[in-house]
Amino acid sequence: MLTVFFDFNGIVHHEFLPQGQTINKEYYLQVQRRLREAIRKKRPDLWQNNSWLLHHDNAPAHTSLLVREFLAKNNTVTLPQPPYSPDMAPSDFFLFPKIKRTLKGRRFTSIDDIKSESLKELKAITKIEFQKCFEDWKALAQVYYIRGRLL
Repeated sequence: MLTVFFDFNGIVHHEFLPQGQTINKEYYLQVQRRLREAIRKKRPDLWQNNSWLLHHDNAPAHTSLLVREFLAKNNTVTLPQPPYSPDMAPSDFFLFPKIKRTLKGRRFTSIDDIKSESLKELKAITKIEFQKCFEDWKALAQVYYIRGRLL
């Protein structure tokens, strides 16, 4: 499984779930630590003034006390997750469908080949495409808010 954190400018951090590993609170806490380091290195302006936001779903590992305490201790602001809708999460309506479309119908000889091709497609996404994704997300959020379904 591929975990990706991205923003208006592109990919901030990605990693593949090690084979046999489940995403539990301890594992996700380590992912958050690696994400923070990636932000520090790749987005120093956002890191310096702590002006970045985290959006993740309400999976048990994400909402565990351990992770919430870590995020609070590090002053990480999280965006609330709206009621699940595949058209609302940027990874669901933009990122993973885009990668899947390019890989659909292709045969791979190994897991490493799948990982390699997935990363190749991930890195091929342009800054303009990421910017459009977030503009679309903003428009979707406004529609949900107008209908009284968001926040």
